[in-house]
Amino acid sequence: MKTAIYKRYGGPEVVSLQETLKPQPKDNEILIKVYASSVNRTDCGFRGADYFISRLFSGLLAPKLKVLGCEFAGKIEAIGKAVTEFNVGDRVFGYDDSNFGGHAEYKVIDAGAAVTTLPLPLSYAEGAALTEGSHYALGNIRAAGVKPGDFVLVYGATGAIGSAAVQLLKHIGTYVVAVSNTKNTRLIESLGADEVIDYMKQDFTKTTLRFDFIFDAVGKSSFGQCKPLMKDKGVYISTELGQGWENILLAMLAPFKRGKRVLFPIPTTKKEDIIYLRQLAENNIFKPVIDREYPLDEIVEAHRYVETGQKTGNVIIKIA
Repeated sequence: MKTAIYKRYGGPEVVSLQETLKPQPKDNEILIKVYASSVNRTDCGFRGADYFISRLFSGLLAPKLKVLGCEFAGKIEAIGKAVTEFNVGDRVFGYDDSNFGGHAEYKVIDAGAAVTTLPLPLSYAEGAALTEGSHYALGNIRAAGVKPGDFVLVYGATGAIGSAAVQLLKHIGTYVVAVSNTKNTRLIESLGADEVIDYMKQDFTKTTLRFDFIFDAVGKSSFGQCKPLMKDKGVYISTELGQGWENILLAMLAPFKRGKRVLFPIPTTKKEDIIYLRQLAENNIFKPVIDREYPLDEIVEAHRYVETGQKTGNVIIKIA
């Protein structure tokens, strides 16, 4: 089968296409013919190992798992003898940042993991974009204890995480102010944001609103910058470590502080979360934003584009 492999850490050029053996499912696994995957910040982060701490999970000197792709969507081709939840021919999608493997024509995954059926009329491309950004957004929203009526600022609302966060927050019943670039203001309005601040024309820190939760979905702000915009017991969360890992350090102090604080939740994904996101997508409550699609043969170009930091929503890899 055709597989995108990386054997060393580095830029997009370390990824190459090779022929590998098709995996076979164990008793509790399913074999998926992958129709679509994505290239996202998780994939690029593991590939580049920019944060050395990530190598504690991926391998100190070289990657232990050589096939990236944490999101996937496809059709079940075979099932292990202990699998009862799925059938051959089922359309499925899911998320796997423990074993990856979505950047290949076939992937195996435990039937009890974060994988579930993909209903029509959702396409394989939509299925492949349903989980990475949204699971980060969902985890951070839950950690912040967001409730109906809260005022929330989403900085970086045009990425996979930010665009998912806007939709999930509106579903909860919050007042959402989204920070976006000029070309995407209408898109973010269409996702339900109550107000959109165009950072290319306006300094978002000049808003007169005060927020229960500020969510930096791209890691380009700081707690110090946002603190004046927060209510007395407001929460700040960023998807990045911050300068000098300050977000980690400030989060460690949060249990000992009253008032405004920083949290840095560790994201996890369970099957229940994937099912929840599927239900929202089925009911047109959440629709993943797709920027563009690349064939598997052009996966290096997809990595390069994602690393520009200019993508809007998700970048899809078409495989089958």
